[in-house]
Amino acid sequence: MHYRTIPPSPALAGFVRFFWVLEGAPDGIYHHRTLADGCAEMVFHYQGRFDEWYGAGTEKSFTSGIHGQSSRFRRFSVGEAFGIFGVYLYPYAVPLLIRQPASDLTNEMPDLGSVFGREGRALEERMMLAVDTDQRIAIVSSFLEKRFREKAPQPGVFSCIRSVIETRGMTRIELLADACSLSQRQFSRKFHEYAGFSPKLFSRIIRFQSAIAHPETFESLTELAYRCGYYDQSHFIHDFREFSGFHPGHFFFRENEATGWMGW
Repeated sequence: MHYRTIPPSPALAGFVRFFWVLEGAPDGIYHHRTLADGCAEMVFHYQGRFDEWYGAGTEKSFTSGIHGQSSRFRRFSVGEAFGIFGVYLYPYAVPLLIRQPASDLTNEMPDLGSVFGREGRALEERMMLAVDTDQRIAIVSSFLEKRFREKAPQPGVFSCIRSVIETRGMTRIELLADACSLSQRQFSRKFHEYAGFSPKLFSRIIRFQSAIAHPETFESLTELAYRCGYYDQSHFIHDFREFSGFHPGHFFFRENEATGWMGW
């Protein structure tokens, strides 16, 4: 399994967190689990195609599309060599791309043709025909720069969303509302429009993501819970199970379908 990330150009750095590539040639069936995430991403399966599990059955995933910001986990599998290119976005980039509130994509996975019509299908074709990662980055960067230029940003709300991400979900929401000179109700409405979640739920998801993104040495789950801003271990376990489907002890200390690609 090979996973790597690539930083975006300065022109896109305010909207794209990074590009990523995941490639593998499984010996048998490879199972993959995506976890709750406050950020959306554009995904291109340039080799192979995954099945998504629904209960006891499966359905083919898209060739290319947008994996909206999510509050739940999903399970996928593939039995052939695969290659995936992704664009990991800041939440507020979504409404600038689709010309709709980010909440319209919450927990959704539409294909590019459904989102962008002919333009999306043309982008998919170019990405599938690209010869390497550098060419894919150039193609999708050109597409994104054009879309973002056509919509004026709203830096007040954007900076508040970034603040939650950069502080790992430990920013006080009332302070963010004050920074935007908005009432709590106005702030929550704007936040939901550009992040896809209420400020409280978004902060919970980002806090959970911070726990799995920085697996530094820790003596106990209680220590990790406090380090990530949880009041106690029970709240930590509750969120972990809701957003990953695993008890944190299983996630960190046993082989599982959510961490195989991470190289831990």
